[in-house]
Amino acid sequence: MPDLAKPLSGLGAGVVELALRHRGDAFRLVYALRIDTEIWVIHAFQKKSKSGIATPKQEIELVRQRLKRLQEMLS
Repeated sequence: MPDLAKPLSGLGAGVVELALRHRGDAFRLVYALRIDTEIWVIHAFQKKSKSGIATPKQEIELVRQRLKRLQEMLS
C-alpha cells in the first residue's frame, strides 16, 4: 500500500484513493484491491475545485456506480 493512499470512507473495505500533484494540478485515482493480486482502477480525474481537499460528491457518486458494476461483474 503506497504511503499516500487512504481509504475512501463509505465505499467499503479495499476502496482506496490516491491524491497526486503534478505541475501544480491535483489529480485523484480511486482503485479497489481484490484477492488474487488484481488491482481494479475504478476512476481517475483531475480535481478542479480550489476550495477544500474533499473529493467532489459527483465524483464519489460515479465511483459508487462503477464499483457496483465491478462487483456485479466479478460475482
